[in-house]
Amino acid sequence: MIQIYKSINENEPSLKVLDTIENGSWINIVAPSDEELILISKKTGVPLAFLKAPLDDEETSRIDIEDNCILVVVDIPFTEMEDNSLTYDTYPLAIIHTETQIITVCLKNSKVLTDFINGKVKSFYSFKKSRFILQILNKISTYYLLYLRQIDKKSLMIEKRLHKSMKNRELIQLHSLEKSLVYFSTSLKANEVTLEKMLKLELMQKFEEDKDLLEDVIIENKQAIEMTDIYSNILASTMDFFASVISNNLNIVMKVLASVTILMSVFTIMSGIFGMNTPLPFNWGKDPNAFLIVIAITFVLSGLTAVILYKKDMFS
Repeated sequence: MIQIYKSINENEPSLKVLDTIENGSWINIVAPSDEELILISKKTGVPLAFLKAPLDDEETSRIDIEDNCILVVVDIPFTEMEDNSLTYDTYPLAIIHTETQIITVCLKNSKVLTDFINGKVKSFYSFKKSRFILQILNKISTYYLLYLRQIDKKSLMIEKRLHKSMKNRELIQLHSLEKSLVYFSTSLKANEVTLEKMLKLELMQKFEEDKDLLEDVIIENKQAIEMTDIYSNILASTMDFFASVISNNLNIVMKVLASVTILMSVFTIMSGIFGMNTPLPFNWGKDPNAFLIVIAITFVLSGLTAVILYKKDMFS
């Protein structure tokens, strides 16, 4: 899918949808076909390899320059539903700076870019190409921080359920969050290297405001890295702790079940003894209340057994 936008003017920061490519326009390409990529490559002169770069899930963050085109590949965060649970992952986004246009290419629709389309970013103009790149990078850092806070809140909610849980579901959910943090950490560190390289680009040296904004983006990216490391360590220790809690909860249940089994065995033993075809003591065989006496003795023995088990803390 190819979408072409252009800011009308500086006094009216709104996007106009175009049918053809113009100078100062923004070309947003999502999940493109080979034919679409070849078309854009011919229309803009951008190397086809640049346009195909983000279509590989394993593409790492990097900067490349060729034929007056600057390719910036960064990993951006996204969320998706999996097994009725919200999961987090990253995928590459390519930002291509040409002499006349800005081109973005990614495999999926991203909230990072839809915020620009929906007018949620102030002072955004498609013809201010270097500033636009920095605004995209700043938005990426913002979403990383947002999703990290969501992961932290989800982990706290799961921890509360884990206190009384004996199932693996909560541990599996925590493991999914821990895996998401690994993806975030890897992507953020790769982005950090790319951002540091961008400071050396001549493109970022033209305006002091752009350089300051890039430095702010680098700071936010480092903050996201620190948060990711902290949450990863907390989740790892939490999983180890609650694995022990679940095991302990199961042991408690098994202990209670063993106590109940011991109590029930008293009835089994008594019924087995007095159910045999053997002479009974104290002339119970002729006593009409013999059955009640046996039941009473059984309950007394069970009661004594229950008291002994209770004192040994077998019911808690």
